[in-house]
Amino acid sequence: MLRYWRDRTTPQEAGLARGGVRRAPGLRREELAQLAGLSVDYVTRLEQGRATAPSGQVVGALARALRLSEPERDHLYRLAGHAPPTAGHISQHIPPSVQRLLDQLGRSPIGVHDAAYNLISWNPLWAALAGDPSGWHGRERNYVWRQFTGLPSRTTHTPEQERRLRTALVSDLRSATARYPDDRGLRSLIADLRRESEPFRELWASHAVGFHTADTKTVHHPEVGRIVLDCDTLAVPGGDLRITICSAAPGTEAAQQLALLATLGLQTTGTALG
Repeated sequence: MLRYWRDRTTPQEAGLARGGVRRAPGLRREELAQLAGLSVDYVTRLEQGRATAPSGQVVGALARALRLSEPERDHLYRLAGHAPPTAGHISQHIPPSVQRLLDQLGRSPIGVHDAAYNLISWNPLWAALAGDPSGWHGRERNYVWRQFTGLPSRTTHTPEQERRLRTALVSDLRSATARYPDDRGLRSLIADLRRESEPFRELWASHAVGFHTADTKTVHHPEVGRIVLDCDTLAVPGGDLRITICSAAPGTEAAQQLALLATLGLQTTGTALG
């Protein structure tokens, strides 16, 4: 089944340049592996039935890379021996229509988070700006965890920006607990944040209200220097996805720096956009 879905997904549908002579219209294994953040060997073993217990995270990544519809995604979960995401649990599914929109916005750095602010998808310019997230694991990919536990970041905030951001993130997580009461990952994240971070614990107890939508970010990039960008967070109804898009006004120094980043390509580092 995985091979069938790979063969039917064209490079253009997956947001890739077609390029060169191809024996088949679908994705190569190397391309699927790149899109899903997996090794080519692992994709090969999955297709050949030699890797029979992929994690839910792997299944979700494959579903997004292959642009599966929700029924197809659920079928893939069942094939892998997992129950499909249900009401009360956070979904990491990106609908194909939303993915097509993200592909069309590829000239801007874009990161996609789920309702618990786990980073589930990003484009190459996001990775070039922020540092490549493909090597991060577990909580390293959670935006709220990074904000409150002091993980390395290329971004600096003014005290007022940090106050607004933290208040909004805590408020957003509190709302998520009401929508997803059965999600163990969300409950575990909040419990660990309350244990590890006094600022989070205080904001959680205060019942502060806010929503993370738009602000400027100052990114300190090792190659192109200090970049001041507008960052807007858009919510996708239904799946509670959070799409963050960073941009710069045409003709500005920041726009020139983003263009240079696109030319330089992916910079593989361990730091992140915060």
